[in-house]
Amino acid sequence: MSDESTVSDWSKTTCAFCAVNCGLEVQTAGNRITRVRPDKDSPRSPGYACRKGLAMGSFQDHADRLTHPLKRVGGGFEKIPWEQATAEIAARLGEIVGTHGPRSLALMGGAGLGCHFGGAFARAVLRGMGSQYHYSALAQELTGQFFVQGEAYGTQRMAPHPDYEHADMLVIWGANPWRSHHMARARPFLREVSKDPNKLFIVIDPVKTETAERADIHLAPRPGTDALLMKSMIAILVEEDLHDREYVAQRTTGFEEILRHLEGFDIAEALKVCRLDEGEVRRITRLLAERNSCIRSDLGLLMSRNSTVNSYLEMILLNLLGRIGERGGNVFPGHILDMGSHTPIDDPSNWRTVETDFPAIAGFHPPNVMPEEIMSQRPDRLRAVLVSNSNPLRSYADSTAYARAFEQLDLLVTVDVAMSETARMSHYVLPARSPYEKWDGTFFSGLSGQYPDYYFHLRHPLCEPVGEPKEEAEIWTDLADSLGLIPDYPPELAEAAERDRLQFAAALMGYVGENPEAASMLPFVMAKTLGKALNSAALTVLWGVLGQYCQTAGPKLERAGHTPSLTLGDELFQKFIDQPVDILLCVDDMENNLAENLRTSDGKVHLHIPVLDEWLARINPSDELEALEGTDYPMLLMAGERNDFNATTRMRNRDWMSGKTSGKRPCTMKIHPEDAKELGLETGGTALVETEASSLEVEVEVSERPYRGTVSIPHGFGLEHCGQVEGVNVNFLAPAGNRDPLAATPLHKSIPCRVSSG
Repeated sequence: MSDESTVSDWSKTTCAFCAVNCGLEVQTAGNRITRVRPDKDSPRSPGYACRKGLAMGSFQDHADRLTHPLKRVGGGFEKIPWEQATAEIAARLGEIVGTHGPRSLALMGGAGLGCHFGGAFARAVLRGMGSQYHYSALAQELTGQFFVQGEAYGTQRMAPHPDYEHADMLVIWGANPWRSHHMARARPFLREVSKDPNKLFIVIDPVKTETAERADIHLAPRPGTDALLMKSMIAILVEEDLHDREYVAQRTTGFEEILRHLEGFDIAEALKVCRLDEGEVRRITRLLAERNSCIRSDLGLLMSRNSTVNSYLEMILLNLLGRIGERGGNVFPGHILDMGSHTPIDDPSNWRTVETDFPAIAGFHPPNVMPEEIMSQRPDRLRAVLVSNSNPLRSYADSTAYARAFEQLDLLVTVDVAMSETARMSHYVLPARSPYEKWDGTFFSGLSGQYPDYYFHLRHPLCEPVGEPKEEAEIWTDLADSLGLIPDYPPELAEAAERDRLQFAAALMGYVGENPEAASMLPFVMAKTLGKALNSAALTVLWGVLGQYCQTAGPKLERAGHTPSLTLGDELFQKFIDQPVDILLCVDDMENNLAENLRTSDGKVHLHIPVLDEWLARINPSDELEALEGTDYPMLLMAGERNDFNATTRMRNRDWMSGKTSGKRPCTMKIHPEDAKELGLETGGTALVETEASSLEVEVEVSERPYRGTVSIPHGFGLEHCGQVEGVNVNFLAPAGNRDPLAATPLHKSIPCRVSSG
């Protein structure tokens, strides 16, 4: 697929592999990215990028890129025209939903880490067909946290992030950003913090990670005891009268109910179960109370035992410390579009999955249960799945269950850049343009921002597409057209779009005012009108978002140097078109962060979440010890380790690692030396790992990093590229039933397993 055209000058863009979206500069030739370097001018990541972003050329140009629509015929695929693909998919969807009802249809994915614009169109197709079933990677990791946020702060759509720059004490809990890079300027920043005599750096993690090695204090609790440790720290705050009484009294409700949960709680016994020194935990808790502290947590809490309660206790801890919304604490960063919606779990309009009975949280259903929904014997079971920017066959728990379930679907359609494992099982495969062949961007905040500043980057098309790939927005618009979902609109709309965008805005408002029922299908109306004028349906998303934001943001815009006006949204949109750089859109009020962002009816943080009472009561030494030791498996698998050589399953060509691993094997099972000795395992040999879901043979790496009694295997391997597979897919070992009872989050960091010599 390579193109030997003349190499371009350096162009600015962003990485599309994680939520930080570091700034990059690239040179291109036709369809290829030939050189990549960090963008020194990026205000979010000045001069920094990890090796994954720097290897973006291997993602852009490789042999498995999709170029034409494909239809499964017998045991293979044949190329078909776009018109045929769209018409046949629409006819099949109409037949399935018409016969079995809208609950038979689901969307998986919709938007990727680097490309959010197409998601609005995918969701509109789903809603247009009457379905609410939207499964997303966000619900693979974050929905337990989203639920807690909704109950505590009044909306599931926003999360407090650590204000690193203004804190003098940073706690990283269950994360390894030295390897994951999921924070701006990860390695330079961690070096600076570790060397700064005025800052205290603490890591809480069972694993001796590279981040932990750089910390002033590394606290290593027994795996799976995070909830017990946090409850102990909360009890210490209360017992030693260290909590922020004024903050709790003025800004929260429900403290008395939390106190009742602490009655009779034995701190000393709890910390024995955690295998931690009580004096050390008390010292760290006092430091948290005394200093300007923030906490940054990640999958070590979110995908471990007691997942949702971990998020609940973290919320309580931060609020008792008085650190929510405070400079240097955990704050609500600026954004121009909410990620997800607010869908309370007790709302009758919130669809629950028919077989497993899980609700949507923040608008998303959990991927962990989809195979059960497909394999259900109920008449309203899931029968058709539209997949976009997602690879369930490698990304989600219990890959064997997914493969069996997808074989039973009446219709599986995949929209992707490359021929993924999921695409190979599909009835139709539709080629999408890569992030560097189209207009796109992300609406993430927190990880990619520089609080209190919020920047946005519109990624410009830089590479020439090969074949007939389309931007996702166009693919979904064409499908909506074939399904008859696009409402009639006057020709004056298209004419106004060609003449002047401000005239178009006025005409569009008039159209919606007269046709309010058309609002849900507005993305398609805009794609067919303004999208034609812009030569991009996707760009209409940013134009619409900016127009709405600039009418409501007020002081945030002014602090960023913008003068609010009726035309500001369009002016900013043109600025993004003209300049492929990060543009400052808003500056938060650091003194009123909590008050500005709370959405509770009484304007206070709700510490008490009644539905979690029974669960929280079980977080005690005796119940936790029984749960930890009540398994037939002698070890724990911590699945999904992040290292320098794994990425999302969209980075299929493993050549990006070739010759750069310094002798390291990228996909191994790490095991502690004493465990390896007992089991007769050596580095370079193989081990058999068995779980309730499956078993795999994997290469062994003896290492001091894992906690005794645990093994770790990275994610992002076991991908088939050009007929070859490197490493193992750890999701084969993740049982679907090993999940959070409220949000169905897979407990990847706590998988009971058995290990033996291979």
